[in-house]
Amino acid sequence: MSATGIHTPDPKAPKGDLDLALIGNCSYGALIDKTATVKWCCLPRFDGDPIFCTLLRKTNDIGFYEISVENFSHSKQYYIKNTGVLRTELYTKKGEAIEVTDFAPRFMMNDRAYRPTMLVRIVKPLIGNPRIQVRIRPTFGYGWGAPEKTRGTNHVRYLLPNFSVRVTTNAPISYVVDEVMFEISETYSFVLMPDESLKEALSDLTTSYLDKTINYWLEYSRVLAIPFEYQEQVLRSCITLKMCSFEETGAMIGSITSSIPNHPGAPGHDLRFCWLRDSSYIVHTFNKLGSTKTMEDFLKFISNIVAAASQTESGTLQPVYGISLETTLYEKDMHRLAGYRGIGPVRVGTKDYQLVQNDVYGHVILATTQMFFDQRLKHMGDKLLFERLEGIGKIAVGAYNQPDAGPTGFSAPPAIHTFSSVMCWAAADRLKKIALAVGQEDKSKYWAGKAEEIKKDVLAKSFNTTLNSYTDTWGGDKVDSHLLLLPVIGFISSSDEKFKGTVARIEKVLKKGKYLHLSEHAQSLSQCSTTATLWYINTIASLGRKDEAKELYHNMLSTCNKLGLLSESVDCATGELWGNFPKSAAMVGLIECAMNLSKKWDEVI
Repeated sequence: MSATGIHTPDPKAPKGDLDLALIGNCSYGALIDKTATVKWCCLPRFDGDPIFCTLLRKTNDIGFYEISVENFSHSKQYYIKNTGVLRTELYTKKGEAIEVTDFAPRFMMNDRAYRPTMLVRIVKPLIGNPRIQVRIRPTFGYGWGAPEKTRGTNHVRYLLPNFSVRVTTNAPISYVVDEVMFEISETYSFVLMPDESLKEALSDLTTSYLDKTINYWLEYSRVLAIPFEYQEQVLRSCITLKMCSFEETGAMIGSITSSIPNHPGAPGHDLRFCWLRDSSYIVHTFNKLGSTKTMEDFLKFISNIVAAASQTESGTLQPVYGISLETTLYEKDMHRLAGYRGIGPVRVGTKDYQLVQNDVYGHVILATTQMFFDQRLKHMGDKLLFERLEGIGKIAVGAYNQPDAGPTGFSAPPAIHTFSSVMCWAAADRLKKIALAVGQEDKSKYWAGKAEEIKKDVLAKSFNTTLNSYTDTWGGDKVDSHLLLLPVIGFISSSDEKFKGTVARIEKVLKKGKYLHLSEHAQSLSQCSTTATLWYINTIASLGRKDEAKELYHNMLSTCNKLGLLSESVDCATGELWGNFPKSAAMVGLIECAMNLSKKWDEVI
């Protein structure tokens, strides 16, 4: 362990990687590697206890769900086109093979979304009759131990402390319980779910659920407004984002995982919560795509946060909330898990909820602005919501020139951050527009005046004439990648000469090869931010450097893993992915870049 309390990589730890596939149904998610092993799965929801967690374990004795073939040679893995259904083909050295189909059931039933806590695996012989082994070893208490198990005629029950799960199968139960290698000559199904009996025959259920889940994802993909180019990547990113939504409340999680570090010397963080900073980007992207239902669900979640804040004495917002609007997200270390590649500690919860980050006020108002103008929405914004947003706007007006932790949360001591100030301006600017939408012309003039005051102050105090650049703090001499978003927010134009100077400065100090660091705090690291790199690509495209932007975007597509998924950071030298996976904000960035760089449909057909 280092002097900072961060574990260094353990050479004896398993050599993990992020060549993983995600399956999910907007209730929970699971990560499966290229050998059809479930390496991460939290139940009964995203922020639950991981019953499968070898992604963060030092040993592979418990915490996995493996289906393997004797004399394994190689594998092929892919999603059924335009769906969240995964197929893995496992080949033997003799040329025999099996096919494993994995999915989390998701379809409409009785006019409502049916998304059970259920993991379905269908195994069938593809070539010959190879021998397979099924090993199901759940754990609990973040790797604390293995649960007691009992067997029935066609199922195995695992008695976890807080709930029990069972795996129902038509494979010989003794072979499954005792982990015996056996020949496969027919299709076997495995259904992991809470300890309940199936209400229909296993084969009928798995066949029906598979067909319905495939049809759901095909229909979801079919109505998306995708660009002409990069269609496959955009659709995969959209499906991934959908799987990262907790549909019960509308929350969007930052990532499926916890504590995969951004680089070998970094502490890990738990991203299984909803960061308000991502809200306006997500809403903007969903609007472009025409993914109205997911956007509306997310807006309801944000509206609930606004309503709750209006009932508190301070009226302030946190940077992050739990997926059921939890406001207290105590962070603690779980030392029973060694961490990704032995790099710990593994953390549950996040102390980020205690940070003062003034940009959140602008993000929330930017996101909810959609509710006052989008006629497709079932529940549009009204005067009550406007009044609540005004309360947030007043806090923003009072906070724009106050120190905070900044958008990265790394500022020590706190300073007045340019991006936070600009987002406070955005709060006032959008309230000006919302006021007109609800027929409050006087209030529109009031917020227009406040926006003008803030803008004048920020422009005067955040530009460094020596550097010819806006800086990350008022009167500062450093830059960060969030400054690239100033034109996106509408604060200044991308053609503004001072912004062009800022881009030049960012290129000089933050660009590393084909990638970009998040801030100068990370300048010495070999890992760069995937999200910041995608912001940069969009920026230079807006400056007319489209060929260069396309080249960098194609490199980012190559940086994605084989299934098109992207994590928080990337090693600039090797292209290896690091950080929590998949990262929702990075998937949003992939979509935005594709839509900005693609040829228009009417240019081609």
